[in-house]
Amino acid sequence: MNKKLILLFASVVLAAAVLTSAAGDALAQSYPTKYIRVFVPAPAGGGTDILARIIGQKFTESWGQQVVIENRGGASGTIAAEMAAKSAPDGYNLFMIYSAILTINPSLFKKLPYDPIKDFDPVAIFVQVPNILVVHPSVPVKSVKELIALAKSKPGQLNCASSGIGVSNYMCMELFKGMTGVDWMHIPYKGGAPAMIDLLGGQVQVMFNNLVELAPHIKAGKLRALAVATPKRISAMPDLPTVAEAGVPGYEVLLWYGMVAPAGTPKEIIKKLNAEILKIQKMSDVKERLDKMGAEPIDYPPEQMADYIKVEMAKWAKVIKDAGVKPE
Repeated sequence: MNKKLILLFASVVLAAAVLTSAAGDALAQSYPTKYIRVFVPAPAGGGTDILARIIGQKFTESWGQQVVIENRGGASGTIAAEMAAKSAPDGYNLFMIYSAILTINPSLFKKLPYDPIKDFDPVAIFVQVPNILVVHPSVPVKSVKELIALAKSKPGQLNCASSGIGVSNYMCMELFKGMTGVDWMHIPYKGGAPAMIDLLGGQVQVMFNNLVELAPHIKAGKLRALAVATPKRISAMPDLPTVAEAGVPGYEVLLWYGMVAPAGTPKEIIKKLNAEILKIQKMSDVKERLDKMGAEPIDYPPEQMADYIKVEMAKWAKVIKDAGVKPE
């Protein structure tokens, strides 16, 4: 190829790149031009639904386009995930998720109707909801180290509740067991409400659970908080140490809610959605609502979110394998 042909080829490539960039910018500037559909893997009224509606309302206020919430609960989020994955990647189909759908489900189910990495493009992590390690007041411990020592001195005698196999507080418990070597009896319940009833009654003594459900009982002295499972301390309880600080280095469970789009959604639209969600996080009325839910905003760029999902998938795969949980 002679020098003139090389220069001509380079000019064509450069022109194509400029046109593509300009087209992408124009697409992002005009977006959205019609209603946006958000799939929610839970019934109306739950935490995932509430957060999706907060974002949807603000999208509408900012862009003047209606946001339609499609609640598709059931099967640990797989029904909604499959529908979202098979939707058009045009920016008008979005999926509000909780972390387990992409990070834990792949290890709990032999076959999923979606690929958590290949089928979705990350948009943003919206908030984290902290899980707190608590004990019934009858348990004579006031720290994580004391709880570990007590559990090891009385193997199998402490009962630890969860809302069921595979849910976030169960995973918190299994990771804690694996990292500390404690031996206690796991009591799975069909949901958080019956587990909390028995915890408050002293039938079970230990539990990880979300701050929303625990906060009033901690304040009333009916439960004793020992640590928070998140990587950093939380603003709602700044004096409460993390589990890692309290004696289990490296322990971290981040229960988060975020948004993804079908794979292939234009990057310019992904960036616009991410920027809008970050703006929503900072709104005073939104922050007030999130505070009441015990939720804290997180700023994760889409690329960082993608890497984080892969790391979390590997971590929970090991925890589930070590716990001997058989994929369904």
